[in-house]
Amino acid sequence: MASKLYSMTPKEIVAELDKYIIGQDEAKKSVALALRNRYRRSLLSEEMREEITPKNILMMGPTGCGKTEIARRLAKLMDAPFVKVEATKFTEVGYVGRDVDSMVRDLVEASMRITKQSKLEEKYYIADKIVEEKIVEAIIPGKNKKKAGTSRNPFDFIMNSGGYTSQKQQYLDSQAAKGEEPNKEDLDIEMAREQVREQLRQGLLEEQYIEIEVTAAPKGNQLDMSNEGMSIAIGNIFGDMMPEKTKKKNCKVKEARKILREQEAQKLLDMDQVSDEAIENAEQNGIIFIDEIDKIASGSRMTSGADVSREGVQRDILPIVEGSVINTKYGPVKTDHILFIGAGAFHTAKPTDLIPELQGRFPIRVTLNNLSKEDFVEILTKPENALLKQHKALLETEGIEVEFTEDAIDQIATMSFLMNEQTENIGARRLHTVLEKLLEDISFNIPEMDTEKVVIDAEYVKEKFQETVHAEDLDRYIL
Repeated sequence: MASKLYSMTPKEIVAELDKYIIGQDEAKKSVALALRNRYRRSLLSEEMREEITPKNILMMGPTGCGKTEIARRLAKLMDAPFVKVEATKFTEVGYVGRDVDSMVRDLVEASMRITKQSKLEEKYYIADKIVEEKIVEAIIPGKNKKKAGTSRNPFDFIMNSGGYTSQKQQYLDSQAAKGEEPNKEDLDIEMAREQVREQLRQGLLEEQYIEIEVTAAPKGNQLDMSNEGMSIAIGNIFGDMMPEKTKKKNCKVKEARKILREQEAQKLLDMDQVSDEAIENAEQNGIIFIDEIDKIASGSRMTSGADVSREGVQRDILPIVEGSVINTKYGPVKTDHILFIGAGAFHTAKPTDLIPELQGRFPIRVTLNNLSKEDFVEILTKPENALLKQHKALLETEGIEVEFTEDAIDQIATMSFLMNEQTENIGARRLHTVLEKLLEDISFNIPEMDTEKVVIDAEYVKEKFQETVHAEDLDRYIL
């Protein structure tokens, strides 16, 4: 299942990431090449494809410099299954915490969602025709409409699967058959339906209320074994033997169309085929982003207390990264061709503190740089989701237009950079702290404000942060 992302050239992938992430060209380049190699591999012969394993990436850099953001943007860009996990959540087998296999189970779940959605979209065209008939039927019911919801004894239903029909049911069926002589159905009902169909297609009945039958969602009686995918839905044990429960629902035509469309498309799906494709998609195109990988590197120090299971986690992660078979509820999954991206700040630990076998499995090393003042200026203005755009949009909802002058933006970037230098370096997250403080009074006083436009200049910024001119007062703004 080739993704649209795989057919993009590395330069196009980097250009797409540039819309949201400033700088860090090395990291973007590595990620783009890893994805392009996936595409190249998919064009090879079966034998050769098996031999080529992905080159995993290890990103190193301080917090707030864009490691996780690169991963998040990749996830949004691509159709391939993607999960982000925190290495600190896992513990060695025998300790309380998550089992490392769960990252592969999460990936398969993500793959199921993507594959199911794409299959549903293929079925929507057929489902739409069925839905139209159902809505017409709901607006103008037929003359001899059968009572669809006739209650039947569930035991009859179970016995019936063995070819048994109770005498009561045989009698009811024969009575129903007698009353169904080919009655000349009134032509006007058919004509009225045709008119309704025409009005539906023109979108004239969207706001009309109708009564539809929807499948009643089963109650969540799930027995969850330690949250590791080992769940038993008690209702599902007998679920296939019992008829589906339906309930009546009153809603507008436009809502009914959405509900029925999903329901009908779902009925047309072959779930076995979906799960087979989802597993293959996870195996061939899956990406697992392991964040905080430096926190499980214990180095040469004596391991005690919280550190005791760190090396164990590395040893547990190793076979998954090397390639092994993990059992999931949809079937076994091979991890040989899943791409792993590790990321960590590596302040106290170094990549060499990881066990040698794990280091060897992340051959591509990328160091992300500290952000400069110029980077801060760009982060404030350039990306499609730039912070200044966000704050402007929020205040515009209440009719206040905020304008930042060039020198104000420069001053905000300078303040943020200095705070990072002189106190804890929290990267681009510092901008959030500064902007929240800067716009605090304006946000608070909005309802009573007379003006519709507020201009923020360098003087206003300096006045707000006059304490920060003195280095010793900077610690007030540490997060």
